[in-house]
Amino acid sequence: MKAQTEMNQTSAANESHLWNAMHKYDPEAKAMVADSGKGSWFVDEEGNKYMDGVSGLWCLNVGYGREEIANAAAEQLKKLAYFPLTMNHKPAIQLANKLSELLGGDYQTFFSNSGSEANETAFKIARQYHIQTGNPTKYKFISRYRAYHGSTMGAMGATAQANRRVKYDPGAPGFLHVAPPYSYRSLYAGTPEEKDLAAADELEEKIIWEGEETVAAVIMEPFISGGGVIIPSLKYIERVAEICKKHQVLLIMDEVVAGFGRTGEMFGFKHANGVEPDMVTMAKGLTSGYLPLAATSVRNDIYEAFKQDGKDSHFRHVSTYGGHPAACAVALENIRIIEEEDIVGRVKQLGQTKLSELHDLTDHKNVGEVRQKGFLVGLEMVEDKDTKEPLSEAKVGQIVSQCKQKGLIIGKNGDTVPGGNNIIIIAPPLTSSEEDLDFVIDTVKSVIHSM
Repeated sequence: MKAQTEMNQTSAANESHLWNAMHKYDPEAKAMVADSGKGSWFVDEEGNKYMDGVSGLWCLNVGYGREEIANAAAEQLKKLAYFPLTMNHKPAIQLANKLSELLGGDYQTFFSNSGSEANETAFKIARQYHIQTGNPTKYKFISRYRAYHGSTMGAMGATAQANRRVKYDPGAPGFLHVAPPYSYRSLYAGTPEEKDLAAADELEEKIIWEGEETVAAVIMEPFISGGGVIIPSLKYIERVAEICKKHQVLLIMDEVVAGFGRTGEMFGFKHANGVEPDMVTMAKGLTSGYLPLAATSVRNDIYEAFKQDGKDSHFRHVSTYGGHPAACAVALENIRIIEEEDIVGRVKQLGQTKLSELHDLTDHKNVGEVRQKGFLVGLEMVEDKDTKEPLSEAKVGQIVSQCKQKGLIIGKNGDTVPGGNNIIIIAPPLTSSEEDLDFVIDTVKSVIHSM
């Protein structure tokens, strides 16, 4: 009786005071209250067990319940609970060094708390860098339509998703958008790779038409995630990097979702050849969601521009909790697990041998395309294969709901672009067992085949 009373009080408190993210008003809806988690599964307060097929919000790379991560946080909190990075502490120094090693270059890292903040930091660095290197008119940023780069005002400017901006515009000035490498719905002709390269040419044309002397940086995810799991050819990524170098435009690689093994490489951009981003932004899988932490890693030659005399030449930016000692300790332990358990290798293997079975759904009348890179999968749902008319949001919602009834949580792209919220998203924890993945595959197939 006591347990039931506590559960009811929790639910009542949730309904009364907690403002849930991304929820439309529905007085009849009852929000799930999670109670515990282990591996790829969590249990709600009513005892129902669910497979987490989207890793929370793309972040639980090593799954729930890793006691070694919890212990790393606890030990650090007992030793040094807090210290600002206006000075130094060892976990931040060690983590910055590790990130430079993983990126395969010489990078300096500024820590913050979320992907949005990491990208905001990158924008400020880019603008100040150009001013301090004699290019003060370089202030514009180019991103791709459908891309998500955050929800703070500057990051929202880069987030080229019309539905996310309704009632919040006008945002920060200086953000421009071009077509994504979206071969399934491309206006260009040719093979998928040729269509993607045409999108890269459009990006270069945008730089030229705007005047390269005004463009500070291009920001891109290697594989667009929340905008619909859009997987470009690797030649596209390489071509964009070449364009940026040609026009003295910085390349900011947003690895918030793709980073730390999600796609079968430690970072998504590493699938391509010869790509060396000027900046790399990270969050989510950096700590596998165990504590908030984000990073903006900057190539050393960019960082050198801030070593100047003058009262305004240093980077005048600060984050109270960015690089928190416990969060850095968690990140270091998380990375140790990823490396020692060869999680990147198992994602590469199981992405090919297991999750690739979802490509069988391409034959279904309502599946227009299956897109996948490692443990990142998107099913583009359509009313008609010939016209490619997007499946209605109501029907997409039914698929998500029916999977939940069967014990599987999957996602969908929401509040993206008008009429284009029709992508089913599957992104399980990277430590998911083969049995876990079989459950995901069988459940999704059964629900879609029942349509």
